Amino acid sequence: MVFSAPKGCGALDRSVRVRTSMAQSTTSAVSFDESDTRHNVMYSTTEHWIDDLTALTDKARATQQFQDWLEVQSKFHDYSYRNTLLITLQCPNATKVAGYNTWRTEFDRHVKEGESGIWIWAPIITKQCPDCENSPKYHEQSECEYDELPPEAWSKGLVGFKPTAVFDISQTEGESLPELETEATGDAENLVPTLQDAADDLGVVVRIVDADDWEHGKAKGVCKQWSLYELQPIVEVKDRVNQADLAVTLIHEYAHALLHFDVDDECERSKREVEAEAVAYIVGRYVGLDTSGSAFYLAAWQGDDADMIQDRLGRMRTTAAEIIEVVETRRE
Repeated sequence: MVFSAPKGCGALDRSVRVRTSMAQSTTSAVSFDESDTRHNVMYSTTEHWIDDLTALTDKARATQQFQDWLEVQSKFHDYSYRNTLLITLQCPNATKVAGYNTWRTEFDRHVKEGESGIWIWAPIITKQCPDCENSPKYHEQSECEYDELPPEAWSKGLVGFKPTAVFDISQTEGESLPELETEATGDAENLVPTLQDAADDLGVVVRIVDADDWEHGKAKGVCKQWSLYELQPIVEVKDRVNQADLAVTLIHEYAHALLHFDVDDECERSKREVEAEAVAYIVGRYVGLDTSGSAFYLAAWQGDDADMIQDRLGRMRTTAAEIIEVVETRRE
């Protein structure tokens, strides 16, 4: 299904505006039953919803909850790929890791008795010879003849790495960390099975994985390639009690499969996430779920997310319409 801008769609019909504005608070599903006006109403309604999401995202950034969350996130290190791999191998379900003293001094949390550390490589920063780039100790043992400045006058630099232990938040106890409420809520009875059935029509393989068997860390869902030789996308989502949130995660990953499966440029990551979450927001609202948490999700990415939402409106609207059409067909 392809949308073209209908004439006069800039002003949303009052009855539609009232109904869609209430969707977030009443979680009542929207209907586009009138065939004569369906195209225009669907176009203007989804555009209105994107406007809502843009405004919500801007408001989310300004909230104290988001500022508190940002402050906490800034205290966690951005680990290298090598260390991220080490963490995953030792503690696959790790979400937030920090050193023993960092948990105590920065977060007022304490490592539980008997917990084992997760070993990673920590940089060694110390005085460094300007010539051989060794620390004073190893400089003395080397054949380097640099003697223009005494070691105490050398600048500090990276001279190597040493094993150090960190601990996941699950291994600690104490003060709670601020979290962003991004989960969707609402009545999702029969929606998840319908979305699973829709996978064939969308050209996607879908798997709902038990939480105990989940291998993708803190991610709620992933979209990946079937194999090196078969390019069909596979969507995997982590099972959970909240079926509304599970449904929205499925929609989010379907959007990735439809929009981004053949895109390899990692610089596009944040843009892809904005598009996928906006599609999940639109479809979620259509089926009557409260997806306002998407605003916090998008606000956590980068400062120009709201602009990107508007820039990519057409692609997101078309993709949302495709998923809605398949869901409605499966419901009949």
